[in-house]
Amino acid sequence: MLAVLSVEARKLNRSLAALLAVAAPSLIAVFGFFMLLRSTSAQPWDMWMNSAAGVWAFFMMPMSVTALTALVAHMEHGPKSWDHLRALPLPRWKLYAAKAICVLALLALMSAAVLAFSWAAVSLAGAIKPAVAATGPFDLAQYARVMAMMFGAGLLMVAIQLWIALRYASFVPGLVVGIGGTFFAVVATAAKQGVFLPWQMPVNMLATEAWRVNTALSLGGGLGLVALVLMTVHLARREVL
Repeated sequence: MLAVLSVEARKLNRSLAALLAVAAPSLIAVFGFFMLLRSTSAQPWDMWMNSAAGVWAFFMMPMSVTALTALVAHMEHGPKSWDHLRALPLPRWKLYAAKAICVLALLALMSAAVLAFSWAAVSLAGAIKPAVAATGPFDLAQYARVMAMMFGAGLLMVAIQLWIALRYASFVPGLVVGIGGTFFAVVATAAKQGVFLPWQMPVNMLATEAWRVNTALSLGGGLGLVALVLMTVHLARREVL
């Protein structure tokens, strides 16, 4: 399994995955940087970091997952290399499990980058304009906990997007589902039923109602793991992609 993961990591290193991993968190940091410079009064760290986490979970994370899963799948669909890979003397499930692990690992790194880049952006803006520099304690443990919960709640979304991306040679179905899921998550933000939409589950980690947090985390994380296993089994048993 380690050998398969090593190959997948090298493939990602030669793709645009690294650019995506840096670009998405950077855009959030740039947004926060200019928002702080435009502000007229100092705000606590909690406000700035929760805002960054909200932008990540609300829009940038779903779009990043859509792009990342399409990219990972197209590395094999593009050159039509699935037949070669599936003919190798190793269990087929390892091929799909390795791709899922790489996607999740990269998403976790992007989540950490959102924290790091946002901290750097707010700190830099505060140094440029001290009158509006962030106030209060910087509770890294709490911010990291929220990002970890968003990652867990997003597992079902990742599983759905990766399953579709690997199942269909065209990248269009995955993009349609990702864009559509994000759209309905945005327009259904205030709806109670929105907590059951996979693309809205991560942002519910910022909800004030405990039931929304617990429901989204339980469904997103629990069903996400189940869906990833089912995806691996289903794709490994298919003879033609």
